[in-house]
Amino acid sequence: MSPGLLGRFQMKMAEPAPQRTLEGGQMRAVAILSVTAALIHIWMNSFSLMIAIKRNAIHLALMLSLTFLLYPAGKRSDQRRFSAVDAALALLSAGVGLYLYFMYDSIVARALVLEPVDYIVALVAVLLVLEGARRTIGNILPGLAILFLLYARYGYLLSGPFAHRGFTWLRILNRMYFTDEGLFGVTLMVSSSYVFMFIVFGAFLSKTGTAKFFNDFALSFAGRMRGGPAQVAVFASAILGTISGSAQANVVTTGTFTIPLMKSVGYRPYFAGAVEAVASTGGILMPPIMGAAAFMMASFLGIPYLRVMMAGFIPALFYYFAVFLMVDLEARKTGLKGLPADRLPDLRRVMAEGWHLLLPLVVIVTLLVRGLTPLYAAFFGLIATVVASFIRKSTRLTLPKMIEALDEGARAAISVGTSCAVVGFIVGSVAMTGLGQVIALNIMRLAMGKLWLALVLVMLASMCLGMGLPAEACYIITASVAAPALVRMGVLPLAAHFFVFYYGTLSCVIPPVALTSYTAAGIAKANPTQVALTGLKLALAGLIIPYLFVYQPILLMENVEIGRLLWAMLSGGVGVWCLAVAAQKHWRTPITVFEQGCMFAAAVCLIDPGLVTDIVGAVFLIVGGGHYLLRTRGTRTASA
Repeated sequence: MSPGLLGRFQMKMAEPAPQRTLEGGQMRAVAILSVTAALIHIWMNSFSLMIAIKRNAIHLALMLSLTFLLYPAGKRSDQRRFSAVDAALALLSAGVGLYLYFMYDSIVARALVLEPVDYIVALVAVLLVLEGARRTIGNILPGLAILFLLYARYGYLLSGPFAHRGFTWLRILNRMYFTDEGLFGVTLMVSSSYVFMFIVFGAFLSKTGTAKFFNDFALSFAGRMRGGPAQVAVFASAILGTISGSAQANVVTTGTFTIPLMKSVGYRPYFAGAVEAVASTGGILMPPIMGAAAFMMASFLGIPYLRVMMAGFIPALFYYFAVFLMVDLEARKTGLKGLPADRLPDLRRVMAEGWHLLLPLVVIVTLLVRGLTPLYAAFFGLIATVVASFIRKSTRLTLPKMIEALDEGARAAISVGTSCAVVGFIVGSVAMTGLGQVIALNIMRLAMGKLWLALVLVMLASMCLGMGLPAEACYIITASVAAPALVRMGVLPLAAHFFVFYYGTLSCVIPPVALTSYTAAGIAKANPTQVALTGLKLALAGLIIPYLFVYQPILLMENVEIGRLLWAMLSGGVGVWCLAVAAQKHWRTPITVFEQGCMFAAAVCLIDPGLVTDIVGAVFLIVGGGHYLLRTRGTRTASA
């Protein structure tokens, strides 16, 4: 089926740029560079005492160099060879990174009093980062960064609350390149350390066959459920999400198995793609290895990553509970059945053959819980992966496999590195101009002091920004300009940042730019627009979850009391179920508009943990549910 004009436009905006398929000497040269880059990062993050800004400079030099060698300038560029211009840009990229590495001490010694050559290098670095980001992640984020840089320069031309005194280009270049509040700030620091290390860790796990083990486990565990293969996709994506932290990687890894499986038993291709897209999106939310934005959150808030990981556990479970409900109700509506027993692997055999593949995950969780840093955990997770792989011959990591893992890990980190680099311009501009405080105050004014309205405004802002940005970029921007408004209104900082993080993550399945959905559409060979719209429908029940943990921060493990936590989980779970039934307009059989309205009202009321709202929500649930049960008393058994 042709995707149509809208679908082609959306795919053009959303698809990641494909890497070149190099051949011959160029392929070997780039492979050597990427493996070297991975080894250098492991050394920097595990053995070196290098200061962060110098590590960031080396990271930028390596990631940008690989960008220009692996990513073509456009569709008309050679897809199998890099040109002399690309090679020159790669050398320039290495130069601007290494310049700061070698000259930083000298520049600090002269109190950031810069020479003309310093400004020239800074300008070249800015232009290279913008072009590198354009090649890897498209036009939207670099364009946004340019707008913020122009705002920093020409904000004095504006009137009203967004006006500021303006800064010279030299001042902007100084701030963006020679300090840790621009290009080499917290975003690139997270990319060069935690994110890179866990991406390499994931590449090593992939070479051991861990993804196949997770798929087999999910198939044996969930295959018999109503909607069988669709629920397998949900469970497999949830399990893989514990180690991937990437929605797209999750889709490609589990989707190549689950999507054909769903199609083979009669699922429509667009529905199969949508299920996998929505399930894979939760990989960013699922501890212990969450998306890059979660590591940035820890840095923004100045708290250990363990705290973020613990806070993310219940929201992630709620998300997958919501997706499970939506798939189950869809299966009930359309009569989708589970798989027969002869198509399912034996659970005991799966565990007996693959239990050792869980050891690296156990090592990482244990080290994090003991209070050690994510870098420490990632390094020993790598060691544990190699050691555990030798328990069985079929999973053994030979030297060629390790080299492949290093190569693939470095290549996978490129787009994250370039997006984090270009976002540094936005963060730096916001800090220079005070834009974050201005937007926070205006959100408060528009909300007229009402928290629920402020939450709706921030949700819309996060989702709109996320339509064209990677999840980590969306989080950084909204955390800089929108989360402060929620904090000013009394929301706990962790809850405020999780709120924007969650909705930035959901942007992966929200049209018009639903990157995860389009990735799944390619595997399913389905209309991308149809996949995106169906994915949005399946994700609807999850939209209530961030409101739950803002009003009930105990769900983020804040000030935990067992009784209150259990009650919050119960009321929140019932609220998610009510919203799922309302969104699907189906329980055991179709529900009426009146029943749908009651279920929706019950879900909204159960957001707030107060006694009155819980009672009102229970009344709506009893009225709507009771009306349904009385109306369908004679038909439910046959329908079930």
